Amino acid sequence: MQKIRALIASPRVLSIKSNGWLYKCAGIRWIMSEESGNVQNKPVKRVEEGNGESGEHIRKKLKSDVEQTGDERKHPKRKVVLLLAYSGKGYYGMQRNAGSSQFKTIEDELVTALIKSGCIPDNHGDDMKKMSFQRCARTDKGVSAAGQVVSLKLWMIEDIKEKLNSNLPPQIRVLGLKRVTGGFNSKNSCDARTYSYMLPTVAFAPKDYSTENSIAFRLEPETLQRVNCLFGSYKGTHNFHNFTSQKAARDPSARRYITEMTCGEPFVRGGAEFAEITVRGQSFMMHQIRKMIGLVIAVVKGYSGDEVLKRSWGEEKVDVPKAPGLGLVLEKVHFDRYNKRFGGDGLHECLEWTEEEQAILAFKEEHIYPSIVETECQEGSMASWMATLPIHDFKATAKGAQDKDRGQDDDEGNGSDSAL
Repeated sequence: MQKIRALIASPRVLSIKSNGWLYKCAGIRWIMSEESGNVQNKPVKRVEEGNGESGEHIRKKLKSDVEQTGDERKHPKRKVVLLLAYSGKGYYGMQRNAGSSQFKTIEDELVTALIKSGCIPDNHGDDMKKMSFQRCARTDKGVSAAGQVVSLKLWMIEDIKEKLNSNLPPQIRVLGLKRVTGGFNSKNSCDARTYSYMLPTVAFAPKDYSTENSIAFRLEPETLQRVNCLFGSYKGTHNFHNFTSQKAARDPSARRYITEMTCGEPFVRGGAEFAEITVRGQSFMMHQIRKMIGLVIAVVKGYSGDEVLKRSWGEEKVDVPKAPGLGLVLEKVHFDRYNKRFGGDGLHECLEWTEEEQAILAFKEEHIYPSIVETECQEGSMASWMATLPIHDFKATAKGAQDKDRGQDDDEGNGSDSAL
């Protein structure tokens, strides 16, 4: 790798030798000429220093241009986003835990694949900041995603998606890749996130219904209508301090904006009836979605009255049960502001994934849905959780370990310190 030697003769003069050229800065002008002794009578080239750039800024820019190996020069480094789909079963969430090999995460697999495929240098695997890596959502243990988006800088090698997927396990796929602006950050540029939650409809059965016969339960249309009426109450901006941990009632960050929350028509899988809840919001706090669902289930089953929802948005402490993490899926992340500003500039693509929709659906059918259904039928996580509902008083926060585990639905977005 070529070396750059910078000599500062005075506070106003900076000299840099690179590739046989000598760069000198005096005042506001850069003078670039061939080093003496090699070529005679060469014209002097002047490079104006524009936009108030300092000598240090230009020195770094020149260094980044020349400090490349021969192999690196063949492939330009660019800022991109990757569309990821994964089944979270067997993984301890999305976010990598540096230095911990005991708890394997989705990002562990992705970084390994990036290095093996020749997309990033080996040393970037130890410090992901070196590739400007950022994720839209920090999904936790067991949580899946059909539309996760990460941003990073990588070498634009040929057949990137194919090479990455060849080095990834089948339950993790790169489904899309797009170029973005140099300053793009997938977390901060994300306007909203859409999640789904797949659950057995027996969750909405009366509290005296025997879970031993849960596979035979079928949801009545009237009950579904009531469920959606309750979910509709969440729409708008509310104080969700009771739906997370370590948030004070008057903490401004506990106020979150929900644009959609509905439960779809039931369907049968593996002999049991399931339904899918969809929720879209600007950002979510730790445990928020699971608690929003848990409270509605408790109301529908008759453990509390409808008024508990409005009471939970007040300053009073309310004991809100947290539904199981199984069934939670990050469906889509939204970049409306970015698309409006850059999507039609002729240089960048809109961050929409219409061409990948079939691949997303196929992945869900092959990896996500079967995993949720099989795990629920074998382990009965919903039935086990429903058995704990009688211990909740829906008045003061119950003592216990419910909020001590890290959130299943945990994304960081729009400047919030902790989301979903």
